[in-house]
Order: sequence, then structure tokens, then C-alpha cells
Amino acid sequence: MSRSASLGVLLDHAQDKIALIDADGSITYVNDAAERILGYKPAELVGTNTFDYLHPDDVDAVRERFTETINSEGYTAGSVDYRFRAADGAWVWLESRMSNVTDRSLDGYVVSSRDITDRVTAEQACRTMTTRLQELSSTTSDVLWMFDADWSELLFVNPAYESVFGQSVDIVDADPASFLDAIHPDDLPAVREAMNCLSAGQSVDMEYRVNPQTNYTTWVWVQAEPIVQDGEVVRITGFARDITDRRRRERQLSVMDNLLRHNIRNDIGVIVGNAELIEETVPEAADRAAVIRRTGESLLASAEKQRGVIEALTGPAAIRPRDLVAVAEDAVEIVREQYPAANISLSAPDTAPTCGIDELEAAVVELIENAVTHNEATQPTVEVTVSVDDRVTLTVEDDGIAIPSMESSVLTGDHEMDALYHSSGLGFWLVYWVVELSEGSITVETADSGGNRIRVTLLTADAATAPPDNK
Repeated sequence: MSRSASLGVLLDHAQDKIALIDADGSITYVNDAAERILGYKPAELVGTNTFDYLHPDDVDAVRERFTETINSEGYTAGSVDYRFRAADGAWVWLESRMSNVTDRSLDGYVVSSRDITDRVTAEQACRTMTTRLQELSSTTSDVLWMFDADWSELLFVNPAYESVFGQSVDIVDADPASFLDAIHPDDLPAVREAMNCLSAGQSVDMEYRVNPQTNYTTWVWVQAEPIVQDGEVVRITGFARDITDRRRRERQLSVMDNLLRHNIRNDIGVIVGNAELIEETVPEAADRAAVIRRTGESLLASAEKQRGVIEALTGPAAIRPRDLVAVAEDAVEIVREQYPAANISLSAPDTAPTCGIDELEAAVVELIENAVTHNEATQPTVEVTVSVDDRVTLTVEDDGIAIPSMESSVLTGDHEMDALYHSSGLGFWLVYWVVELSEGSITVETADSGGNRIRVTLLTADAATAPPDNK
């Protein structure tokens, strides 16, 4: 076998497409890799012009680069990326390396090409994703950020940082530790501790005050996660959301709560006490005094329920594991003590693991108490049932007065929050908000002849703590 023939066999086993191209772009030789990469047999390409196969948007740039290379006086080599039309009509991205080295034994200039379609596709997808993330980060009001593992380098922060934290991005970029200057001095110890937790691989969820320009009246909610690779924290990322309005509303609710709990409750207590005294000492006014007393007692009960509502709405809505059987047992016992004449039964398994907020027991007490008090029977009957299947369900069933549709719509969430109506109180609102914050749902069945069946459905403990399905 001649040396040239041996060389041809060797080139045919190369992974890259090797071609000889004359100064006009005509192909004088191409190895077998052309068929694997482009779908052409070598004989189909020999004698054709390579520029005829190039994408119209790429042909001028490739021709210019090729011409510059072969016409250079000294040794010149370079590469160029472009799209080449395959045998099936698809466009294949090639990276071609060329030089101006040639001699009489070579029938053209050597051009070595490899398929980089997967790489280009991945790069394009990455650029598209990066562009979208940049658009998102530049328009969101949340502060998105990323530091290295020891907080010595700021890797990313979006423009929202400046308006929320009151500090220039350039300042924190030049000195990453300077972001601590934007945090309220009283909150700094907690923030530093959270930073240490993140560097140690623990997640963080917290609230604190920022922005000296607003005298640190801006509150942010921060969630952060460590990025771990091979068991080691390599980056820390998270977001900060301005929750100043929410904190302000919570303070306003707290003021109202204090007003109702102290001032109004004390004043109503005076009214009830004097009404009782009139009932006892002025027989001719006893009936009217009784009306005053009962109304005052009802207002006191509403104030207590209002306190429960505010605690549910302003407290940390942290869902934690709960045993619905234990919750129901405690609630039944509370109502039995208040209404000893009522016949309250409980049917439940040994345990019913679920998740809910701390006020869940208060909501169950409200449902059972409502069933007892809105019943004209001397001994009201209430059946409480807890069951477990793919969900955990609490059922409260009674034989009392049918719940008006306007009030049952409060329980199910179908009533407009801003619509005013005469209701029996805040109890059903308390139940609705507690169940909603516990990620549950409520259904109400009412018979025209009387009797109600209320079902509260919650997630099982496993379902509540399972990671989201990203499919």
C-alpha cells in the first residue's frame, strides 16, 4: 500500500471531517467522517463548492475568513463556526480549523471540521435563559442575590437592592460586607448568626429591618439557601422581599386587638355587671336588664373570637405536624365542660397525622360550640368524626338549626371579604382563616329540615412535608 493510500485510510478513521479545498472553495478531497457528520458520501461532495452548503447568514463571514487565511504572507491558522447543510436538509453547526499551509502534494488547503451542534444549542439555550433571568431580575421588586460560601464575594444582585436596602449596588459589589451597614443595628446579631448557618449548610427564613435612608423602617422577609456540591457549600443564594406594608397592617391589628381586649372589654364588663345588679335589685326592670346583660356577654364573646382571629392573621403562619385526633379530643373536652347538657360524641382512629397552624384547636372548638349553641333541643347532639385516607378529615355533624347559606359561604370561602352582612359573629371567619392557613378546605352540607354536616379536610403529614413535584 502506498504512503498516500495509507494516509487516506488513516484519515477515514478520524473523528473530524478532513477536507482539501482549493482557493475557490471547491472540495478536492474529504474523508469518511463527512458521512457520519453530514450524511454525505465523500464522492457526493468532491467536486462541489463548500460555500454552496453554508447557511446564507454565515457564508460571507466564512468566505472572508478563508480568503484572509490563505492569502496571508506568513503562516496563519484560525477557526470559524458556521452552519452547514446536511444531506437531510438540516443545519449542522461546524467548527472548522484552517491554515495557509499547502504544497504541490496537497490538492488544496486542509480544513478540519467537527460537529459542535450540541454545544451551540446548549449555549443558545443558556443565553436565552440568562436573558430571561436578567429580564425577570430587572423587573421584579424582590431583591435576588448570590454570594460565595464565605460571603467575601458578591456574585449577583439585581437592581431592586438599591430601592429596598437604600444602598448602591456598586458599594456592595466593591465591598460585600458593606451590605451589613444597611441592616438595623439591633437586628445585626441575628443576621450574622443566619449567615453562619448558611455557610454551614442550613437554610434560613427570617425578617429584619433595613435601609438607613428610611430610618430602618423598611422590613424585609429573607429566604436563603446554601448551594452544596460534593458535600461542600460553594454559594449562597436567596431573595429579600419588602414586607413593610404587611408589618404595618399587623401593628394596626395589634392596636385594635389591645383596644378591644382592654378598653372595650373592661367597659362591657362594667355594663354586664351593672345589668346583673339591676336584675337582682330592680324586679320591674329585670327583663330589660337581662337583655342588656346577654348582649354584653355576646359582645365579650365576640371580642374573644376577634382576639383569636387577630392571633391567627398576625402570628407566624407556620404549619407544623399535628395529630388531628388529639386536637379533636381536646376541643370536645373544652366544649363538654362549657355545655354539660350537650351530647357530644367523638369517633376517631388512634392517630391522624396532619399539619396545621397553632390555632387549629380553636377552629375545631368553634365548629363544635356553634353546633351546640345553634340547637333548640334541651340536649343537643353533636357527632365529631376523624377519618384518614388520602386526606385527613374532621366532620362535625349536628341536628340543629340549618346554617344560613350566607354564613356557610364564609366557611367555604365563597363570601366576598368586603361584603357586609348580619352574621352570628366572627367564629366562622376564624375557622375559615385557620383552615386556609393550614392549607385545608371546608365543605358544608345543610338539610332544609335542619341539621348540618361540616367537613374540614387537611393534608396528611407526609403529603404536607413532601417536596413539590416538578414534573
